[in-house]
Amino acid sequence: MGILRDPHSIPNKQKRSEQLLKLKKAKESAKRDDRLRRRRAEDKNPRLREERRAKNVPATIDSKRTWDDAEDADGDLNLGLSVDLGAIKRRRVEAEDEEGAPAARTKKTKSTADGEGAEDDDSDADSMLDASSDQEDEDEVEPSSRTASPAPSAAPSTATDLGITPENLQQKFPSLFTPLPHPPKILITTSINARLKREAQLLTTLFPNSHFVPRTTHHHGHKYSVREIASFASNRSYTALVILNEDLRRPSGLDIVHLPAGPMFHFSISNWIEGAQLPGHGNPTGHDPELILNGFRTPLGLLTAHLLRTLFPPQPQLVGRTVVTAHNQRDFIFFRRHRYVFRDKRASEKSVVGTDGKPVAHVEDLRTGLQELGPRFTLKLRRIDKGIQRASGQEWEWKGKTDKVRTKFSL
Repeated sequence: MGILRDPHSIPNKQKRSEQLLKLKKAKESAKRDDRLRRRRAEDKNPRLREERRAKNVPATIDSKRTWDDAEDADGDLNLGLSVDLGAIKRRRVEAEDEEGAPAARTKKTKSTADGEGAEDDDSDADSMLDASSDQEDEDEVEPSSRTASPAPSAAPSTATDLGITPENLQQKFPSLFTPLPHPPKILITTSINARLKREAQLLTTLFPNSHFVPRTTHHHGHKYSVREIASFASNRSYTALVILNEDLRRPSGLDIVHLPAGPMFHFSISNWIEGAQLPGHGNPTGHDPELILNGFRTPLGLLTAHLLRTLFPPQPQLVGRTVVTAHNQRDFIFFRRHRYVFRDKRASEKSVVGTDGKPVAHVEDLRTGLQELGPRFTLKLRRIDKGIQRASGQEWEWKGKTDKVRTKFSL
């Protein structure tokens, strides 16, 4: 009995299963033959492999990301506008280079003509002076010609450039962009009647120079409001107030207040994992960590990046080899803390590859070992309040869930 195209019409169960198995093997054999035939053809012509790989790029939500239309980053960019400020800056620099190239060529031609006229007028000058002046002219012309030549485009990177923040955001939130007069000092507490003292103590190991003050859970005790706690903290030279919220005895939210007058950021927490629960975890040493901010590209993302920057000292203690990473992807901020060490590359390992897919120069024989310290959690920005309010959420600068497009992200 041959292989039928539709074995489902066979009434006998055993015969039907045999035909289905034969049909499955025939399809797998045909795919294998096509794959081997394509491999033989690509071995003879490697260009076919490159073309196939260029076409077989999977379509993801990140690749389908849509942006709002904005021509200039210095305009009125509100927090709800999804604009890639880095791309706007690159387009502006490229436009300036294109405009500067003809001007540089014109200046070079004019200087050459002036030099020829000067030689005709000063025919009686000393030969040594003429040689030195010619050498100076060549030295002046060469840098202009080098700047006019188009430079190769750099590979795309996910690192956040904090220097492209629009001016209207700096005027709207001046306290986040002005340098702190002293190193950051953070007060950590919990929500009312919360039972997250151990988790709050873990946050004191994550944020340098932070102190945990538990809120009273006594029935007759005074329930201090956020404004009262913020006033208490600002009078004692604290620069930020961090409030850990609870739901079913697990961390559910993180409120960060920039002292002394706000704004107040509300984050939700998910996937909270303590360092002791991580396999092969390490113990923190108390050194000031390095901070890596990745993927913050919009005005709201840069504002959030500046808030996170104010929670860590600007000068890390490199001897501790500790790094804290805040990686933004699809509006989820992944927090990780690692200890790194540089070691020699083993024979079975590959070299370090950059964002362009090519090995990084001068580090071919080096590798980096990482050990996670914890805690590990994920943040999602929900709301930004104006100042420090008596009842949070009444006046807000930005609020989530205002855009229902899946391919548009806020950070």
